[in-house]
Amino acid sequence: MGHGKPPGYMRATKEVVRQKIIVARNLIKCHPLTLELATELFISKGMGVFRFSAALMEWSESELNDVKRLCVQAYKNAWHLPQSTASALLIFPKTHAGKRSTLPMAVLTHELLLHAERCMRDEDVV
Repeated sequence: MGHGKPPGYMRATKEVVRQKIIVARNLIKCHPLTLELATELFISKGMGVFRFSAALMEWSESELNDVKRLCVQAYKNAWHLPQSTASALLIFPKTHAGKRSTLPMAVLTHELLLHAERCMRDEDVV
């Protein structure tokens, strides 16, 4: 997905995204909200900022893993679970007894597909 930009070109933007995810994660730490509202708040504030930038820049596997780690921490906060709780519960699909939380790779894939679809509709892009 190289964009012809020098390495580190979007590093500052990625750090802003990461910091906003951390703020959203911390916002729901020790919250009085229902599980649904806390999860929705994180998805809106934390994953929303990632969703906005996902298709616009190249994310390395380690960067995506870091964002995933922050997301799992946030979901544990939403569920009032200790951070030492196994992450499988939050990552696995419901068919495998998980909660199938919204994670960065799914968001990135969805946004890239939407971006490709928009490009295909544009007559100037082939």
